[in-house]
Amino acid sequence: MSVRILIGAQWGDEGKGKIVDILAPKTDLVVRYQGGANAGHTLKFNGKTFVLHLIPSGIFHDGCQCVIGNGVVIDPFTLLQEMDAVRGMGVEPAGRLFIAETAHVILPYHKALDKANESSKGEGKIGTTGRGIGPAYVSKTSRRGIRMRDLLDAGSLREKLDEALIEVNLHLSSLYDAPTFTADELIPDLLEAGRQLAPYIRNTSDMVHDAIDLGQSILLEGAQGALLDVDHGTYPYVTSSSPTSGGACTGSGVPPLAVTHVMGISKAYCTRVGNGPFPTELDNELGEQIRKTGHEFGATTGRPRRTGWLDLVALRYAARVNGMSELVVTKLDVLDALDEVRACTAYRVNGVETKVFPLGCETLEAVEPVYTTFPGWKTNTIGITSFDALPTEAKTYLDFIESYLKVPIKIVSTGPDRTETILIEE
Repeated sequence: MSVRILIGAQWGDEGKGKIVDILAPKTDLVVRYQGGANAGHTLKFNGKTFVLHLIPSGIFHDGCQCVIGNGVVIDPFTLLQEMDAVRGMGVEPAGRLFIAETAHVILPYHKALDKANESSKGEGKIGTTGRGIGPAYVSKTSRRGIRMRDLLDAGSLREKLDEALIEVNLHLSSLYDAPTFTADELIPDLLEAGRQLAPYIRNTSDMVHDAIDLGQSILLEGAQGALLDVDHGTYPYVTSSSPTSGGACTGSGVPPLAVTHVMGISKAYCTRVGNGPFPTELDNELGEQIRKTGHEFGATTGRPRRTGWLDLVALRYAARVNGMSELVVTKLDVLDALDEVRACTAYRVNGVETKVFPLGCETLEAVEPVYTTFPGWKTNTIGITSFDALPTEAKTYLDFIESYLKVPIKIVSTGPDRTETILIEE
């Protein structure tokens, strides 16, 4: 039995979808454990590119069952559209996709609250995608949420909506001068969505525990990245859930002692979307070159990502918080043309060098990164599938990362396609 948690070890967009796709053939159950449709997991194979937002990335492998766990917030209409898109790719989700009955629902008023709140902040915007993720988690924690099981019961749905809308409409009207909602206008579409999703909704916690008892292999798939965790990330510039390994347990029902591996994913450089501190950011021509070469534009929003050198101080912090036992390095090929490659190995704070990642944004925004410089390999690595076949300079760079973090590198991605991958054996 193996229970592996797959986490983004930076600010998201590390390439988790591809890695899940690679690991899925040897996995019985893939469980998405947090986030919502604001995350886009990109897969590329057979000359085609697919972007999944809610459905776990193992859906394209016949022997793999897929679960949307209780920690995910679900827009049922977006999910139905995505299921149709998967069918259009020749894959039938029926019998292989399961939705936690206790997962919370993103409703139209969550999107309205999200957009109104973000617009009101002016220059202080967080950079939300406007898909209602944050407000849905607020409803959940304030005990005013609607869960997937409620879409199957008209009486329960009306009762809970009537109660929730008292507070929601007060916020929309008094704080934002925005249109309000009624239960009558929401219920028909929600019940229809529930009717269509009913065959997929079940007690997934019991399903996961049965898989553990049977000794099956389980992969817990996160969204976003550890540095966006609501507790451990660069607060307040974070997501509204816990992408860390701890969040994997609460968002799936897997007990901590069942976890056997924690695999972190990092790009060979850094990116970040939206606002927030970014010590190694390259706001110059080199940063633009990396952005264009790496196609660093959001799979969900299309927004250009900020780019910078690899931040090993931040990555070390992510490794410790998550208990990372394995590391994946993606997009190594994006650095192929550079004369030199840098990695931040310390911060200088008030003239003092440290390897400790500051937990306050004010401090993090003021740090001076201390770099170690490596010669570039100036050689095409796209599609290389053997570590030994990599240029010496690239191997030196990877060896340094592994040594600094004290976490073994198990996979190196050398291109977007599932075949463009180095699998490093024990």
